[in-house]
Amino acid sequence: MKRTRTAALALATAAAALAPVLVQQATAAEAAMYLQDPAGGEKTMKSMWTEDEMHKLEGQFRFHPGVRYKTVTRPGHAAAPDHERKVGDPRTLAWEPSYEFAWSVSDSTVVKKAVTVKEGEHPIAVHAVLRRADRSAVAEVRKELTGKPATGREKVAGGKRIACDTGEYTVEWSVTRSGYGTLHGSLRWNSSCEQYRTAFSQDHGKQR
Repeated sequence: MKRTRTAALALATAAAALAPVLVQQATAAEAAMYLQDPAGGEKTMKSMWTEDEMHKLEGQFRFHPGVRYKTVTRPGHAAAPDHERKVGDPRTLAWEPSYEFAWSVSDSTVVKKAVTVKEGEHPIAVHAVLRRADRSAVAEVRKELTGKPATGREKVAGGKRIACDTGEYTVEWSVTRSGYGTLHGSLRWNSSCEQYRTAFSQDHGKQR
């Protein structure tokens, strides 16, 4: 148990140092986290009204870096060398991003911007592109969602691995509801894997 706690704490520390707007999910050992635009809580969104102030579109974006690695077997403590353990292999570290979009569509009733309802089905278009510092695109996702509820969330797999330590990237995103408008945003992401290498160092998880 002590080894498990030590491993989990080391990974949690590594994940917490990766970005200022970092949210952990599941277990620390799975290194699951995301960056959110706009920063804030679950319900924090960007918003816009149509010109006639009768329809409102809200949007939120989450970028999941998705660290991936293989494990290797190492011997246990000197007092119990046969008690082998699985630890992350820093040589196999890589990123495999995915992109998560949330939206909310509201319609005014009677009074503009005052009384709104969220109902019906809606066509929602989501788009994100991952760019290097030179603005060249290295990954992109685009999806047309039909028949979606007025409030929803969709996660789209990126399907492409990004090498560690290849610099800073910008993620540009948008959520569109036809007839209502398009919300845009962006966030920065550093592809450094140094914190994970530290967590996966040779002494990582060893009992004292």
